[in-house]
Amino acid sequence: MFETTTYIERRNRFKKELESGILLFLGNDLSPMNYPENTYPFRQDSTFLYFWGIDLPGLAAIIDIDADREFLFGHDSTLHDTIWTGSQPSLNHHCLKSGLKESTPPDQLQSELKHAVLKGRKVHFLPQYRPENLIKIQTLLGIAPSFVNNFVSKSFIKAVVAQRSIKSREEVEQIETALAITSKMHELAMKMSRPGLPEQEVVGAMTGLADANGMAASYPSIFSVEGQILHNPRHENIMQSGDILINDTGAESPMHYASDITRTFPVDGKFTQKQTEIYTVVLNAQLKAIDAVRPGVEYRGVHTLVCSEIGAGLKCLGLMKGDVSEAVAAGAHALFMPHGLGHMLGLDVHDMEDLGEDYVGYTNTIQRSRQFGTSHLRLARTLEPGFVLTVEPGIYFIPELIDQWKTQGKFEDFIDYNKVENYRDFGGIRIEDNVLVHDTGKRVLGKPIAKTVEEVEALSSQIL
Repeated sequence: MFETTTYIERRNRFKKELESGILLFLGNDLSPMNYPENTYPFRQDSTFLYFWGIDLPGLAAIIDIDADREFLFGHDSTLHDTIWTGSQPSLNHHCLKSGLKESTPPDQLQSELKHAVLKGRKVHFLPQYRPENLIKIQTLLGIAPSFVNNFVSKSFIKAVVAQRSIKSREEVEQIETALAITSKMHELAMKMSRPGLPEQEVVGAMTGLADANGMAASYPSIFSVEGQILHNPRHENIMQSGDILINDTGAESPMHYASDITRTFPVDGKFTQKQTEIYTVVLNAQLKAIDAVRPGVEYRGVHTLVCSEIGAGLKCLGLMKGDVSEAVAAGAHALFMPHGLGHMLGLDVHDMEDLGEDYVGYTNTIQRSRQFGTSHLRLARTLEPGFVLTVEPGIYFIPELIDQWKTQGKFEDFIDYNKVENYRDFGGIRIEDNVLVHDTGKRVLGKPIAKTVEEVEALSSQIL
């Protein structure tokens, strides 16, 4: 946990954003894999962690704004728990660290909320993503699980997003703690990968490295020679000479702050000429995007800048043609980059996405585009000091998408499909870094990880 004052100040600042009502915070429970005693590793709800800091299952909390009261609901470990998992500090011990005097038995939560509802008071709650918490809302407030998220408090969501979007110094330090291990994971992958090796061995080694340092992966690694599959969950391929690998891997600090880094590198330590050309286009686009990051800049504009850079680079290689600005405005570039430039980063790798992506990345005046590719941009809003975000351009050659657009004759004025056919088996290239926006500009977080063609080739040639 952070210092006690951190959680007190967070809650005090938060209470000023909502005028009245009761704010309900549901923590997460243990989630069984296949029977009750065999659970997945516990992960606390991120908003609960942010305001209360207690990383234990089975908790709930409320803030009564009108009465200026705060309650934590839970129970201490039983003797049975102690026998099987060992003695744990009391819940009141955790309460004191969170800035609370004591906890309240969990069965008091329902009566507290029932009393409030009978008096006509508003109970605010956030979107729920765990089935067990949907059922809890039904028990507590009488809303059927399938309708719970229709009754969430928009004012609660917006207030959480506004506060969690601005990262404190101590939060940035946690992200950099995660990045310190993430850099080692990426360096290990580059050195370890070689022709004839299964992808899964490298993924296992990276996961083991995170575990050995008291951390976990912040999301399942995307590690594949099939880089044209944007979020490829499989690691079943055997690496071959001439392959390039996309490694999209991050770690989560012991306090659950995420990192999110992508590098692309050649399996046998040397890019081909064709790979070098595409890689250089992506790298140049990423560097220009990072350079453009600063307070007051609309991130959708940075995304458009990247699309233009990619379009211009591909035009130089003969894959695109015509006026680049017209091509980007029409969406022709999305054949090669069908995703957005980046997203917020913090306690979640896609920070606060459980609250609704449009609340996090958009505003009342900055609305999501419906254009293919740009519609997948997770962050479009104006950047502010304290934002931590990812900058992640890519170029991909997706045979199924190429075939569909070619058959439809789509964007023939901007795309040379005959040239594109020569890249059908190319895969993809993506480069990603984590960037802090500060008062005067930005800072790329973490230790630099090999990124230029020369740096990547030098590191990936060091076979372990």
